[in-house]
Amino acid sequence: MSAAQHPKVVVIGAGSLFFGRQSIWQMVHSPYLNKGTLALVDTDGERLDKMVRLARMVAADNGVELKVEGSTDRKEVLPDADFVVLSFAEDTVKYRGIDCAVSEKYGIRMCSGDTIGPGGIFRAMRELPAIMDCARDIEAICPEAWVINYINPSTVHGIALARYAPKLKSFALCDSHHMPHKKLHYALRAGIIKDKSEYTPDVDARFDFRVAGVNHFTWLLKAEYEGRDIMPQIGDSLKRDAETATLGGDTGAKALHNDAIGYQLYEIFGYVPTCVAHTKEYVRYWQGLGKLKDAIPPLSIWETEDRYRRHEEMWEQVDGFLSGKTPIAEYMNSFGPDHATDIIESMVGGLGKPFFINTLNRGAVSNMNDDAFLELLCEVTMDGPKPLPVGEMPRGIRGMQELVLDTHELTAEAVVQRSREKLRRAMLTDPLVSSIADADRIIDELLELEKDALPQEWFELAKS
Repeated sequence: MSAAQHPKVVVIGAGSLFFGRQSIWQMVHSPYLNKGTLALVDTDGERLDKMVRLARMVAADNGVELKVEGSTDRKEVLPDADFVVLSFAEDTVKYRGIDCAVSEKYGIRMCSGDTIGPGGIFRAMRELPAIMDCARDIEAICPEAWVINYINPSTVHGIALARYAPKLKSFALCDSHHMPHKKLHYALRAGIIKDKSEYTPDVDARFDFRVAGVNHFTWLLKAEYEGRDIMPQIGDSLKRDAETATLGGDTGAKALHNDAIGYQLYEIFGYVPTCVAHTKEYVRYWQGLGKLKDAIPPLSIWETEDRYRRHEEMWEQVDGFLSGKTPIAEYMNSFGPDHATDIIESMVGGLGKPFFINTLNRGAVSNMNDDAFLELLCEVTMDGPKPLPVGEMPRGIRGMQELVLDTHELTAEAVVQRSREKLRRAMLTDPLVSSIADADRIIDELLELEKDALPQEWFELAKS
């Protein structure tokens, strides 16, 4: 296999800066990857050219043999691929803004709007058809490649690849649970260690840490150190941080009130949510629908203009390296490893590191279906991810998990089958939707406002 010595990694959506820049860093940095090939694909020729030039400059500056290819046509670079990373999103800032604005009109508040609620459903409607087109090309050109989906809604797309492209080897990722940092974070919260430098392999071995759930709706289900339950200490740390929090830091919609919300959920369910920035929009409590005033205000809405500015700043950083304004020698100090390429490195090198992967449950959570698509800590080899045992999903949390999974599965079915009936069913199963009339109006308005980004079949269905 070429992956053993000269792995070929194809990144479809190289202009997606949240992954593209880090993939260059890892492919250059890793001795297991930097003798292989990094093939970058993007439909925007100008952005693609920038990323290819940047990758070649970084490789040359670091004296590695990494071969860099680029194409606006993925079929040109897919031959002999060992890994294909899907990381594209066409005009996602624009359309997520539309999703959130229309949903807000009907009382649905989304702080991210790309995995649950109408925003998650319509993002899948925009992205999944392109993902399935990619899958068909991979099946035809490099059927043995591992396909890694990095596009939200991660669960919807992971389910679709597993169900509708079963011959492919695939799994899905999210960067919110990157090991070992996630486990270290909770060791600090629990007071097991006072500083990151104290986190040793011995500490790691004594810390029994189990996280599971649907992507963005994951929970810390077990936290024991030397056999002692330390969940209460983690809950207390959330409470302390919530009480002392100020608005002087990151005040974006995804960051607001997270410790306070995390502590409230811990108080209710007895377990700690591990991805509060997203989990808070998976439940009804901060939608502002109650008759009484809650201690925590309703969710703030995802900020479209701020995202545009962030993207502009990232491209300015790339341009700085390309122009020489920023010395290319500083590149390797400006970035670090990424979840996807970390996993690829471990698979190719046989490093045996555990990672959080979105994949089929296969018994890891003992009271959920084997085919439930969950985010789980896995052993990962060239044979793929193997989930590690978790135990049971607690009552209450399990019921919410199943509702979210049903929404995601119905969304995948609706998009692949172009079924207006299942689209409506998915919307009315979604935990954020409270009104049939509102749901129907949201569907109609978003179809009209996003018709340029959606397959034509949806509009033929609407006429029939």
